[in-house]
Amino acid sequence: MEKLAIDGGTKAFPGMKGKNQPKIGMEEFISIAERFGFSSAALQRISAAVSDDDLTHGEVNFARYYCPFPELVKGPKYEALAREKFGVKFALPVSSGTGALHAAFIAAGVGPGTEVIVPAVGFMATSAAVVMCGGVPVFADVDESLHLDPKAFEKRITPRTVAVAPTHHWGGVADMDPILAVARKHHLKVIEDCAQSPGGKYQGRYVGSLGDIGCFSISCYKIIGGGEGGLLTTNDERLYERACQLAECGGLWRQDRFAPPRYEGELFVGTNYRLSELESSVDLIQLQKLDGVVQRHHDVWLRISKQLKTFKEIVPQKINDLAGHIGYMLRFFPATVQLGEKIVAALKAEGVGAGMRGPKAGPDWHQYADMFPVILKTPTAADASPFTDPRYLAKGGQVEYKNGDCPVADDLYNRAIAVGLNQWYSPEDADAVAAALNKVLAAYCTADAKAARWLP
Repeated sequence: MEKLAIDGGTKAFPGMKGKNQPKIGMEEFISIAERFGFSSAALQRISAAVSDDDLTHGEVNFARYYCPFPELVKGPKYEALAREKFGVKFALPVSSGTGALHAAFIAAGVGPGTEVIVPAVGFMATSAAVVMCGGVPVFADVDESLHLDPKAFEKRITPRTVAVAPTHHWGGVADMDPILAVARKHHLKVIEDCAQSPGGKYQGRYVGSLGDIGCFSISCYKIIGGGEGGLLTTNDERLYERACQLAECGGLWRQDRFAPPRYEGELFVGTNYRLSELESSVDLIQLQKLDGVVQRHHDVWLRISKQLKTFKEIVPQKINDLAGHIGYMLRFFPATVQLGEKIVAALKAEGVGAGMRGPKAGPDWHQYADMFPVILKTPTAADASPFTDPRYLAKGGQVEYKNGDCPVADDLYNRAIAVGLNQWYSPEDADAVAAALNKVLAAYCTADAKAARWLP
């Protein structure tokens, strides 16, 4: 057996051979310059003087900039591209993924006396947006994909439930067919949270186009985006208009913005989640790059996964759609935490970035039991809590949050080993990472041809 690097052996992955490229490059830079009215000649001089090689690989935050040229609007171009890209009738750029979720839940009728089912694993913004609407989030367990378990979801439905919010995260996609079947059976709206998986697909369709509304975070923290930004997609005109009403200051989205309502319930008080024009100019270019980003991640993940051997003590993350999986992380579950800690340490010694939370990890707002702003039920003001609202209590509403409510999430989220993958890995890099994984797992686990497979 080959000697592990942690024991003094040679590293399996000593360094990356592929060349990193900046996330925000020359196209975005020139797009910003165009917004400030530079002439064609000036833009040509800028392009000649600056290249992607002059830019760092860090993130750029354009959200604080102010555009003094509102007549140079690129927003409509961004909206049109989003509609075309995701195959939807309506797209609404907003200032953040949280803003998209807030607008989506309002559009879907979430308010006092209602409940929304959310997965036990996924960022807190999803459940927090429910509370912002005056609704009550109800957590349902996940399965070995770490996405919403359709069976657990159905068990959480009550007469107060109006929507479900499956979250597609970490480059994966939720198992949408059974989720949609349950939702349609019970007449629930489906709000897809696509923040962590823009460009992922299920049965050949983009996430965000399968349910009633899709919500995206297009930001520096995600695989595409610049500073802060979000996007909402839908095929339902009335849902779109209700989302606009919340996000566009209560009516400014209409062609005759100050006119009386055209139909009952059209106008209500909203806020301002508009996306800045500078962000729009960056995200227009970023969205054009999405397919390439997704394909590179998928190719790296697939090349590595195909080479991995199976072991008795290892269960790979369940993949709900092989072709639609982005794969910027490779996840698997060791039989015990102790085994996982050994594997993580050995992988790091081999040069492969890996991590596992373990049972002693601190709070994480991706885990339902740690989402303190939600589970503590602290109201924004006295008598302003959706949990004690008379309209909720009158319908028999009573929700308690505690450890153990979602046992699969409790176990798998802390026990999962995550290996981050780089879209710019060369084929040699991917092969070296696969070799490192096989080397480490063979040292600590039992090879078993009948064990759980890495690919469905």
